[in-house]
Parts: sequence; structure tokens; C-alpha cells
Amino acid sequence: MSIKNFLFEPADITVRPGATVTVVNEDSTAHTLTASDKSFDTGTIAPGGTATFIAPAQAGSHPYICSIHPFMHGTLTVS
Repeated sequence: MSIKNFLFEPADITVRPGATVTVVNEDSTAHTLTASDKSFDTGTIAPGGTATFIAPAQAGSHPYICSIHPFMHGTLTVS
């Protein structure tokens, strides 16, 4: 997935439990992808940078935001 124009693209994704998710920051400012419950977090991703995280092992819906720009949000569905 990517971050571009202060949006997660796609904002809603579905992955298998324990999957590795790669996030590419195509924006001109730093961002994070942080679960609302803190179960996953990329940390700060610099402009042009890439980060990965491991999806939770339990199935379900996991909302996330950019902790720097909380108006950015999406949902990771584990199934």
C-alpha cells in the first residue's frame, strides 16, 4: 500500500493473519500507519521511504491512522 496526497491507498485492505504489510510513503512529508489500539505501527516513514509491519494474528477489523496527521485513516481487515 502507499501514502500519497495525505491519503492511504487503498485505505481499506484485507490480509491474512500475520501477513507482512509494506507501506511506501510517496508524499513530501513524514507519516505513520498506526493501529488505533497500537497493535501495529510502522513508526515514522520519511518522504520516499518504506516501512513494514506484521498484521495481527487474530481475525477482525483493525482501524488505523497516521499519528502525525490523525485525519488520515483506514481499516486493516484480517481474515
